Amino acid sequence: MSRSAPQVDAFGGGGFRLSGEWRPGSVLILDDVAQDWDLASQTGLSVQSLAAVLQAGPGTCELLVLGMGATNSLPPRAVREAFLQAGIGLEFLDTPAAARLYNLLTSEGRRVAAALIAI
Repeated sequence: MSRSAPQVDAFGGGGFRLSGEWRPGSVLILDDVAQDWDLASQTGLSVQSLAAVLQAGPGTCELLVLGMGATNSLPPRAVREAFLQAGIGLEFLDTPAAARLYNLLTSEGRRVAAALIAI
């Protein structure tokens, strides 16, 4: 992988293995740093839950890969509009597909963040 971005090695069982280290729960990866993300399901998704990405801005993050859990669904309109207004791309998929896309984009050296709901 390019840079020092953590790689999503595995997911399931309520967490993720990132670069060989198990992390229970949902995870937010921003500026190549993984942190716990206090979101257990799509129902809690809001502009506030993604405030760190929006505050970082497009200079730090050109795209957020959003893993919506076991199944993909449309994020709330307020979230989509906030990312559009901030100039940050938003790609939402089920968590397995989001993890694969995040790994691919970081391997290309892209400035990408990931917000992944655990499954």
